[in-house]
Amino acid sequence: MKIISLISILLYSLLNAMCFAGEQIDTIRYIESAQHPDPKQGYFVELLSLALAASKDEYGDYQLQPVRYEMAQGRASMMLQRNELIDVHWRMTSKSLESKLQAIYFPILKGLMGYRIFIIRKEDQPLFKQVNSLAELQTLSLGQGINWPDSEILLSNGFNVIKGYDIHLLKMLKRKRFDYFPRALHEPWLEIANEPELMVEQSFMLTYPAPMYFFVNKNNKRLTDRLTLGLKRLLNSGKFEHYFENHAITSNILAKAKLANRRVFQLSSPLLSKQTNELLKDKRLWIKVNDL
Repeated sequence: MKIISLISILLYSLLNAMCFAGEQIDTIRYIESAQHPDPKQGYFVELLSLALAASKDEYGDYQLQPVRYEMAQGRASMMLQRNELIDVHWRMTSKSLESKLQAIYFPILKGLMGYRIFIIRKEDQPLFKQVNSLAELQTLSLGQGINWPDSEILLSNGFNVIKGYDIHLLKMLKRKRFDYFPRALHEPWLEIANEPELMVEQSFMLTYPAPMYFFVNKNNKRLTDRLTLGLKRLLNSGKFEHYFENHAITSNILAKAKLANRRVFQLSSPLLSKQTNELLKDKRLWIKVNDL
């Protein structure tokens, strides 16, 4: 009897081990810069983890794997399109980008990237206080990234855009290559924390529709479905709204920005796909100037 019991236990343990070994664990790779670490990226990594955890019952366990490699947004998107090195990337969307990669149609920053205030040289605040119209603002030069969709949006709205690589834009501003550097509401304070020559401009804000999405390779249906399910659950449970309102990167930004003191210029975007325009109808997904 003891031998039979021992054999039964061993068989049971072996079957459990085989089942465990057969469980699929999704390894999700993403770019993480070692030379130019950006604390704002933590928001997206943590949200990615929440979405994967919310879909764990259907898809099993997961692990996030940072790939420490230096590359610009455009290069990262190219690697994702080739299904090389990374499995997910996050950036502001455009019709062109959506034609090459599979967007997870959920605005992970509630459109916050389209609410832009400026980093300027401290000495230039009096110059901006003299600006009275959009036309006058457009005569000044602004800096944006070479591969950023914002560059195309601002050019299409008549702005004088000077392009550069993102890691050099603050240096370019200090060297007077352009007059101001539009940043999303949650971005400028961290970026100028150690820049005594620079400040956040106090008078203006630009707005345009600018969702950020998670992107995956178009053939990665499993990750597409998993993230879509996870983000939908976070939205419906209220956990996404709680995350957005309380995360260190996005909390208290309205008080810092002092929006009541700003003139707001609303711009259009030529980059929105049909799917994104449809999402604009779901008020739960977006922040609005009137709400702010």
